[in-house]
Amino acid sequence: MKRDIRLLLADVDGTLVTQEKLLTEAAKEAAHDLRDAGIVLAITSGRPPRGMSMLIEPLALEGAIAGFNGGVFVNPDLSVIESHRVDPAIAGQALKLILDQGLDAWVYTDEEWLIRDPAAAHVAREAWTVKFDARVVTSFTDANLAQTVKIVGVSDDLDRVAACEKAVQRTLGEKASAARSQPYYLDVTNPQANKGVVVTALSTLLNIPTRQIATIGDMPNDVLMFRRSGFSIAMGNASDEVKAQANVVTESNENEGFAKAVRSFLLAPAAT
Repeated sequence: MKRDIRLLLADVDGTLVTQEKLLTEAAKEAAHDLRDAGIVLAITSGRPPRGMSMLIEPLALEGAIAGFNGGVFVNPDLSVIESHRVDPAIAGQALKLILDQGLDAWVYTDEEWLIRDPAAAHVAREAWTVKFDARVVTSFTDANLAQTVKIVGVSDDLDRVAACEKAVQRTLGEKASAARSQPYYLDVTNPQANKGVVVTALSTLLNIPTRQIATIGDMPNDVLMFRRSGFSIAMGNASDEVKAQANVVTESNENEGFAKAVRSFLLAPAAT
């Protein structure tokens, strides 16, 4: 008996792509094998939808794509299905908390990526990853915050990022979703924009019960989708805390973990 899975929801960075942000031939082949087996592949990421456009054709994606951790759902042609912005007052609070904790801050709107310092940590790398440049502003205005889909706190002091995550969660509670998408990134979005909600949204859009949805990821914000799906896979490069929340663990993203998970856990007969 094979597992009764009709949809695989995959994280992107640290999961689908390598550390160099490359999509391997094995990953592409696994995506096509899923399609041949009648299993839909969907992707979700903290990236903006534009920052995932280079994956659509190689993976032959046909369904909704969840950018900003579910802040915006788009079709493969990048037309918007629905969007969940951060309340402007909450955005202002989150921004202050991030800056007060000593992190740099980025603001994403539906259409733009706003930064204050083009030479700041991870800006150049992020621009290379998402394939578009940020707009530099002297400060984030009320007009910017009124359009905010995601705020990112950035620092190479990983303990500081982890502490800031807890501070934002404690202060804003259910008014926002705050979780690390990378050890050096803290993503703050609308409370309805998190990867757990992505599972239930895709379940509704595609009329697939959550028990027939598998999820795969590597970071703490992926645990939210693990909890809502019928079967969950942690990457080998995930922390022990994340691995403990998944049903199974695959290899790392540097050792074809995504492709191996597809073949071992979804296309092969399930273990007794």
